[in-house]
Amino acid sequence: MKTYETKEIRNIVLIGAPNSGKTTLAEAMAFEGKVIDRRGSVENENTLSDNTDLEHEYKRSIYSTILYTEFMNRKLNIIDVPGSDDFCGGLFSGFKVADVGVMLFNAQSGFEAGSEIQQRYSDTLGKPLIGVVNQLDHEKANWESAIESIRAGAHVRPVLVQFPVNPGPGFNAFVDVLMMKMYEFTDDNGTRVEKDIPAAYADQAAALNQELVEAAAENDEGLMELYFEKGTLTQDDIRAGLRKGIAVRGVMPIFCASGRKNIGTKRLMEFIINVAPNPELAMPLRDTKGADVTADPTAPPVLFVFKSQIESHMGEINYFRVVRGKLTEGAELVNARTGNKEKISQIFAVAGKNRTKVTEMSAGDIGCTVKLKGTKTNDTLAAAGANVEIETMLFPEPRYRAAVRSVKTGEDEKLGELLNKMKFEDPTILVAYSKELKQNIIQGQGEHHLNILKRRLLDESKMEIEYFAPKIPYRETITKVSQADYRHKKQSGGAGQFGEVHIVIEPYYEGIDEPSKYKIGGKEIAVSLKGKEEYEMEWGGKLQVYNSIVGGAIDARFLPAILKGVMEKMEEGPLTGSYARDIRVVVYDGKMHPVDSNEISFKLAGRNAFREAFKNAGPKIMEPIYTVEVLVPSDKMGDVMSDLQNRRAMIQGMASDKGFDRLTASVPLAELYRYSTTLSSLTSGRASYTMKFQSYEQVPADVQDKLLKAYTEEDDE
Repeated sequence: MKTYETKEIRNIVLIGAPNSGKTTLAEAMAFEGKVIDRRGSVENENTLSDNTDLEHEYKRSIYSTILYTEFMNRKLNIIDVPGSDDFCGGLFSGFKVADVGVMLFNAQSGFEAGSEIQQRYSDTLGKPLIGVVNQLDHEKANWESAIESIRAGAHVRPVLVQFPVNPGPGFNAFVDVLMMKMYEFTDDNGTRVEKDIPAAYADQAAALNQELVEAAAENDEGLMELYFEKGTLTQDDIRAGLRKGIAVRGVMPIFCASGRKNIGTKRLMEFIINVAPNPELAMPLRDTKGADVTADPTAPPVLFVFKSQIESHMGEINYFRVVRGKLTEGAELVNARTGNKEKISQIFAVAGKNRTKVTEMSAGDIGCTVKLKGTKTNDTLAAAGANVEIETMLFPEPRYRAAVRSVKTGEDEKLGELLNKMKFEDPTILVAYSKELKQNIIQGQGEHHLNILKRRLLDESKMEIEYFAPKIPYRETITKVSQADYRHKKQSGGAGQFGEVHIVIEPYYEGIDEPSKYKIGGKEIAVSLKGKEEYEMEWGGKLQVYNSIVGGAIDARFLPAILKGVMEKMEEGPLTGSYARDIRVVVYDGKMHPVDSNEISFKLAGRNAFREAFKNAGPKIMEPIYTVEVLVPSDKMGDVMSDLQNRRAMIQGMASDKGFDRLTASVPLAELYRYSTTLSSLTSGRASYTMKFQSYEQVPADVQDKLLKAYTEEDDE
């Protein structure tokens, strides 16, 4: 395999809703470039993409696959990513290193909810798009309907480069209005015959060619002047205008295809190579300081690792893009995150599980390497002294959480190691032991996402796990002033224990006045401030502690012990054992014994005084509230809204967006367990949602009563 220069490389990511045919089209591209001599199929389980047992079983992409093909003396790197939003991590990593997104639309469905989801990601990341209406050979293919839906839903203006002559089972020809030719296919291997446009399609072709010319001219003042002067543009002029339009996301050229019959593949690849930007002209990656890192092949080498995986016979594999410079076999680079040196002992060009060893790669190219020490996804490897770290990928917030444990006892340590390996491969999986909840919590993008992980653990490591509803991280606080005193006294021979503490507690809020006096139960308590300590709690909120002891009632050396007792009860609130927050404590009196008083006595006295005061201070339980945004087809809006209201949601807003509705609501986390599954069921998989922590709010009285009862029963047990 030759070494391709930067200007000879194109990087694309294949995106689209599930069942839009990305894997089949990628297979056709590899075939056209003679990377494979026979096309596989998803049904026969022999494609370059979708090459794992799980993908064979589900007949869909679960992981992103890196491929390449060689065409027109160029190298086209292809990243085939899953269509399901549960596995959007692959899409984000693919968008990071690809320069153009090729968005596939199923000719039966056109612009779907899945198309909208992936389009939003392309908007967020600012990536240009090329559109392909695929599966035009399907019996239910409807070109006009598909194009109408794309025009209605796309954020980037679609402009037709081609239109099919005979969509449906007999599909074998399309008209290309850039080349102004008809292409007819004589077999299912991409063999095509170039013909003049038949008279029946001449007017349609001329009108679409005019639209294409105008779309190209709009992106370049010089071309616009030329168009006004001559009334048309040459093919090269059109390509130049489209190149600029694509780069600024002003246009999305639309192509025809049947990946299964290999119709349109070659013409699409020709367009990508002629019009899509090479890495030198594409939007550059940025470093952590916000500066562009251009694909300069002469600069010291910099690599960005966008995907990592573990294979039993190979160990850790790191997939990278050469951001700049030239990578050579044996190069020694520095990991910007760890500071450790890494030797690139081998370099591979990647076509699914097939890897071709190469000796070097130029800026902009994509490949993989093995046997690195401690390098993972999102890491930058750079020449010593380069002082460059590429801005990391930010993945979507998790939308599904569950508690996890091994079915067999005594395997907790092994489970932890295996889950960390899974996280190494998929950064959208978050795993942590919650000290607060006393559970291992795993988070992902959806129930299917975590079920795939569960299946992998069983198949690959014989580790059987179970998911169950996680506890909710409630918070406890108070609503009014309360006073309590507690005497701890213990005598059991020898030195005893004695400590008495008098405290006042009240709700803390930003801007609260300094305490001066309290009137509680007809009794006035004066406050003489001797000292103040303020703590930001790890779990949110604050604790203020005031020393207001006069006359030496308690020795100052015992105050830290009192604070420790209060802190212990803040960590395990009196109501449900949840963390307490936003409380002011004033220690104003107490007693001590010259012999029996010690730190443990005052810690216990402080702890119990705080507990008693808390119970009489109008205690309330607060629950985490999340902002949930649902993207739902308009005809399913009523069902989705009704379900959310049953989950105690507060609807914040609704907006219509080209056949979809955006519904924003504030929803208690306690009501969101398995929501992704319910939403999929309600909308036949057409809706998606995001969720983000909003705030802590007081639970309703009936919910608080249930929580208190449940905690009391658990405590009794």
